[in-house]
Amino acid sequence: MHGTITVIDKGPVRIHSYTAPEDGLDVTTQLIETPSRIIAVDAQFVLAYADEVTAYAKGLGKPIDRLVVSHAHPDHYQGAARFGVPVHALPETTAEIVAMGDRTDLPTGAPIPLGDMTPTVEITPGAEIIDGTPFLFEKVTGGEIHTTLVIKLPEQGVLVAQDVVYHHTHLWFLDRDFDGWQANIDRFAAETEYDTILPGHGEPTGPAVWAELTDYVNAGRELLGDDGDAYKKAITARYPTYRGAALIDVANAYMFGPQG
Repeated sequence: MHGTITVIDKGPVRIHSYTAPEDGLDVTTQLIETPSRIIAVDAQFVLAYADEVTAYAKGLGKPIDRLVVSHAHPDHYQGAARFGVPVHALPETTAEIVAMGDRTDLPTGAPIPLGDMTPTVEITPGAEIIDGTPFLFEKVTGGEIHTTLVIKLPEQGVLVAQDVVYHHTHLWFLDRDFDGWQANIDRFAAETEYDTILPGHGEPTGPAVWAELTDYVNAGRELLGDDGDAYKKAITARYPTYRGAALIDVANAYMFGPQG
């Protein structure tokens, strides 16, 4: 296996977090194993890593009930068809996925038709009981993207934060929405009943991540000027152990175009 699996036991619920390697942008798919089924959250960027996730899930001996797509960044939905189950998302997320159209699996060049990635079940924020387990679905705005989904498992103290949180991975500042990042950090840091935080990039973590993210957001405010190469050099020097330098490259390409 090229990715990394972290397993967390929470009584009747077990979390299996699959984090892709660097060439898969360190994207994390969550497999939430309830007594009789699996709820998958986010689908991977590279199709081969989506295949790794689904092969692992099959080994758990329970059916995947659904795939939830947290937001409309391709690294979280390109592998959706590999799961072979209904795809759920907020309506705003579905609309953005449709607007972006067909995609390509970068490592292989294989086309990914829009129909393979389009959610078919609309998520309405609120509570849902799935296989006897309470789930809370919340729409969040600002920060990495203007609309995303956060899932809470209140009985287990689990916050499925996805891209509201990166763990020891370089943050995506394409929109330069530092205030939005910080507002979401502060909002969820105040919810101290959640002691297990599942990020969209990187491995599972705990409440210490909120201070780490605040530090990084402040560094981004300070260092992100008008030169992408200079920013990458400065931020990677400040956080030399962080993964996901490729995320900086992708954001820089959008913000600054070709460099030097």
